Amino acid sequence: MAQIIDGKQIASELVAEVANGAQAIFSEYGIRPGLAVVLVGEDPASQVYVRNKVARAKEAGLNSIEHRLPADTDQATLNALVDELNADEAVHGILVQLPLPPQLNEEEIIARINPDKDVDGFHPLNVGALVVGNARLVPCTPQGCLIMLQKTLGDLSGKHAVVIGRSNIVGKPMSMLLLHANCTVSIVHSRTRNPEEVCRQADILVAAVGRTEMVDAGWIKEGATVIDVGINVTERDGKRKLLGDVNFADVEPVANAITPVPGGVGPMTIACLMNNTLIAARNQLS
Repeated sequence: MAQIIDGKQIASELVAEVANGAQAIFSEYGIRPGLAVVLVGEDPASQVYVRNKVARAKEAGLNSIEHRLPADTDQATLNALVDELNADEAVHGILVQLPLPPQLNEEEIIARINPDKDVDGFHPLNVGALVVGNARLVPCTPQGCLIMLQKTLGDLSGKHAVVIGRSNIVGKPMSMLLLHANCTVSIVHSRTRNPEEVCRQADILVAAVGRTEMVDAGWIKEGATVIDVGINVTERDGKRKLLGDVNFADVEPVANAITPVPGGVGPMTIACLMNNTLIAARNQLS
């Protein structure tokens, strides 16, 4: 039986640490780290994510500021709001909830956010800093995955880590974090030949491809640690269910440790957003 990696518990511990750090800033400077969250439109999933982030920010002792804009907002209006938040000294972190409506240029918005306030870690300067091993603000989901791996396995040096997926949000930064943790890293993607064979070599497998239960026991080396980043809404038996990229029931008997969906990576992503806001505030105030 695999160890079930409790993302909720690890996230709660991290948020408690952030709350202590936020209180220390308040004691010294008389202000609370400020997180501005921008939501454009009324996408139901995005609304849930924003609601969860705002609730967690309150728990972490942060000052969260919501900016909700209509779905037909134009680029100039959103640019102006980002400029305003960049200039606001009470705002230490800026998060623009993605995806944006189709008329808006996501790359332009990401690059417009002050990199010191880019708590998503997507700004090109922050991406470059991560690649060269001088990470400033690290993307939240890969950061959360790394914390769970280190809590579960300790030192990761020398382990073979395979990342399924090469997105800018998870796959690429995850591979960089694992490389800097001294893993031997392979990336599996849509053009990889024999992906199952590559994955069966992994001591650590991170699945982040967005395909429901693609990874079964045949992809797993016995005793591997499996991190499932996938969040796929699926109809099963007439009910909507959240399922990962990993077939949990099939893989769990083979793995050493595995994250559940839900309750694994998701809570860690939000906790790391709070952590990035604290880091950003410390950097701006020091």
